[in-house]
Amino acid sequence: MRDVLTQIVRWWESGEKFGLATVVNTFRSAPRPPGASMAVLGDEAVGSVSGGCVEGAVYELAREVAGTGEAVLQRYGVSDDDAFSVGLTCGGIIDILVEQVSRDTYPELGEIAASIAAREPVAVATVVSGPGRVGARRVIWPDRASGSLGVRRLDDAVDDDARGMLAQGLTGIRRYGPQGERRLDDLSVFVHSYAPPPRMLVFGAIDFAAAVARIGKFLGYHVVVCDARPVFATAKRFPEADEVVVKWPHDYLTSTTVDERTVITVLTHDPKFDVPLLEVALRGPAAYVGAMGSRRTHEDRLERLREAGLTERELARLRSPIGLDLGARTPEETAVAIAAELIQLRWGGSGRPLTDTTGRIHGDT
Repeated sequence: MRDVLTQIVRWWESGEKFGLATVVNTFRSAPRPPGASMAVLGDEAVGSVSGGCVEGAVYELAREVAGTGEAVLQRYGVSDDDAFSVGLTCGGIIDILVEQVSRDTYPELGEIAASIAAREPVAVATVVSGPGRVGARRVIWPDRASGSLGVRRLDDAVDDDARGMLAQGLTGIRRYGPQGERRLDDLSVFVHSYAPPPRMLVFGAIDFAAAVARIGKFLGYHVVVCDARPVFATAKRFPEADEVVVKWPHDYLTSTTVDERTVITVLTHDPKFDVPLLEVALRGPAAYVGAMGSRRTHEDRLERLREAGLTERELARLRSPIGLDLGARTPEETAVAIAAELIQLRWGGSGRPLTDTTGRIHGDT
């Protein structure tokens, strides 16, 4: 919806009723990802849900739904009869939710638009199939929520999952039982996250960095690998990274954007690289700053950082040796230990086996 937001907010503010079609699920080589939208008001349409393959059919359906107010989940795919009419010639399948939007049916739209403009994370959860009303909507922010999917326990379960997805900028389908049970899949809820993925900055182009980059992508981060040595910092060596930067680490960190969701992993364990880098990192707003090395390396690093003027409070932010104590030895195991620490710190987990704990598994954040 982000692509059509400016236009639909204008329609919404003027009191119009219009149809909004959103891709909620895809299979195989679908042309547009979940979240892609097309809005239709009368003879006017903005946005795209398929790059052209089924736009005509969706346009007509959106006009119909704009009039009836009844939300519809429609699937489009290839068959011998419709491959060049309303099917997808690329061979994919898409599920599209079409709903009526107006001030009455979508009262939260203005607040959602304001949050997106302010770069405040917000997620929209919509029932797309199963028991209950298709089109029922709940809007979730990190600290509050509005609307209901019909059942309090379902709202609570969706809130938990939506906030987890929002933290990683993920959009997609989640399935539940009628009362929010996670072991059932009677009811499908589309969670549309409006937040850029958090960044993971990996410093040191070594084999451990390749494993950390892989697990960072798996967790939903935008991964950047940085090293001053061009022979090692190459896209070929780090195919999972979104960016590979050849630059002195502290220079790059000074020049790039770091916010409260950014994760910084320092894997160089070389004082000429990591001490200047950590001087910058520990004085910034990053959510996590971890550094690889032995306990002896860590103590030496702390002394160098104290000499550079860092306070004990700043030094206390450093997670070193990096990762949870899992007994990890290989690069891949070490990456899992780092990922486990990131998850623990994000959600406040104890790091203990769940068999040794009581109460809610997904506690309050």
